[in-house]
Amino acid sequence: QPAAPQQQQQQQQQAAPGAGGPLTAAALAAAAPSAQKQMLGEKLYPLVMKLQPQLAGKITGMMLEMDNSELLLILESEQQLRNKVFEAMRVIEQRTG
Repeated sequence: QPAAPQQQQQQQQQAAPGAGGPLTAAALAAAAPSAQKQMLGEKLYPLVMKLQPQLAGKITGMMLEMDNSELLLILESEQQLRNKVFEAMRVIEQRTG
């Protein structure tokens, strides 16, 4: 019997992938404009962190200057995300190099 609560927790975690599930255009549109970038940033940052931990904050900030619709596409495609992170890294290197 003690195993039952553990199973419930696992099911709840599986039902909610990525801390609240994927961010949809509808969910974003329902939010206030000031909250939209915050929502996008909260989804983007952990993904960027996996690719570039040392510059995740800076890269996420750069990406948040992009259009929200483009950011939604990036969140849906790991390849798009990698491309944008790579692009941001090149820009950072040009500025510091």
